Amino acid sequence: MSADRLNLLSFSGKMKILHMTWVAFFISFVIWFNFAPLTEAVRVTFDLDKSQISTLLILNVALTIPARILIGALTDRFGPQKVYSGLLAFSAVPCLAFAFADNFTQLAIARFALGFVGAGFVVGIRMVSEWFPPNEVGTAEGIYGGWGNFGSAAAAFTLPSIALIFGGDEGWRYAIALTGLVALAYSFVYYRNVSDAPEGSRYFKAKQTRAMEVTSKGDFFLLLIMKAPLQIALGILAWRLERVGLISEPVQYAIWLLLAAYYAFNAWQAYEVNKSVFTEEVPLIHRYKFKQVAALNFLYAATFGSELAVVSMLPLFFAETFGLSPVLAGMVASGYAFMNLVSRPSGGVFSDRFGRRLTMIVLMAGVVVGYLLMAMVGSSWPVFLAVAVAMLCSFFVQAGEGAVFAMVPLIKRRLTGQIAGLTGAYGNVGAVVFLVIYSMVPAAAFFLVLAATALVGLACSFLLEEPRGEIAEINEDGTVTMIAVSA
Repeated sequence: MSADRLNLLSFSGKMKILHMTWVAFFISFVIWFNFAPLTEAVRVTFDLDKSQISTLLILNVALTIPARILIGALTDRFGPQKVYSGLLAFSAVPCLAFAFADNFTQLAIARFALGFVGAGFVVGIRMVSEWFPPNEVGTAEGIYGGWGNFGSAAAAFTLPSIALIFGGDEGWRYAIALTGLVALAYSFVYYRNVSDAPEGSRYFKAKQTRAMEVTSKGDFFLLLIMKAPLQIALGILAWRLERVGLISEPVQYAIWLLLAAYYAFNAWQAYEVNKSVFTEEVPLIHRYKFKQVAALNFLYAATFGSELAVVSMLPLFFAETFGLSPVLAGMVASGYAFMNLVSRPSGGVFSDRFGRRLTMIVLMAGVVVGYLLMAMVGSSWPVFLAVAVAMLCSFFVQAGEGAVFAMVPLIKRRLTGQIAGLTGAYGNVGAVVFLVIYSMVPAAAFFLVLAATALVGLACSFLLEEPRGEIAEINEDGTVTMIAVSA
């Protein structure tokens, strides 16, 4: 990373945008994961059982599935400046509602709504891709994602202490409320200090945002296949909510029916947007391969999906396995997310320097090994060794996330928000499935499932193709602009 290209000490031009945007993502992640390190305090206040705790953890990531699709489309249409600012302001409302809830139902509703803030990630992906050239975008996206993701570690490390400073059994409420107020304040700061693209550059908007564009008949059917898990994951969530008594069985069936209807509506929208591929061939210059998107979707489910699940359960895992206090368990568990500072940027740097496909293959192999080691952790282990294994595993997981989003902006520029939204949503699909599995099996079996999923992700890595040449984008006046996608 040469100093003349990416000077991290600079706060002007593209570097100002990068810093402003990763801070926005950092704050959104603090809010999104402000519950995990305070789980024990919330459990004591409301006398919650394990099934209720696991339900709150699942709810925390569930709404992010459709939210990332929606926010990605809105970003392509209205620009990241407005969308990210609005999202941060909105997040303060459910955050304060959770902080001052009176019962489990209120906690569940607020936690479900807070899943929306997790969609902020895809906004920053588009913003950063607009400001950095192709030979730097992997590194820049890695810094954005890694330093922003560190918000989960910051929450684990600081919020229990902040709760103690406020004091009493209700200290956790004020710690969580504080994160919402910070997000509200920063929403105004962000809006006043960023723009969607550099001066003199064009912000390419999607022609429409009803459904993602594809460029062949085969890709259309693959798109329909890749949309199905989004509804299936929400269906699993409904099943889980019925199991813990939060909804009735008839309501569960009604939700399943609505999800099926929503999938049918999405399929129809996709056809309306892409029906021309059945009657005429898309010019070669405008084509892109949707299989690239599909492979990246599964890879992000295996990496970010597993990270979300592990970050959510790790404080409680360390507390139960090693008999640690909630504060100490949160601080120890933060080591997993702490690696985001260097690991996710490393995935971007490696992708820029050594190639995106090769980097992805190597990192996914590391994820497989990392989770196999995590499955072996037990109470007989020294705590420091368990933490070291967690940090080693997290390096490969988070570097893999950086490698995924080093490729996402190089597939189709004006669709970057929608592609990032779909890929990001798959991260939450993975998290919902993994957390449901965690609620049903011992921790060792849970980590073995993550290792097996990573092994399938490794196979997907071989399907990737290195981005080369240029992307053709259509201007509003019908002219074509060629955008480089390789250094």
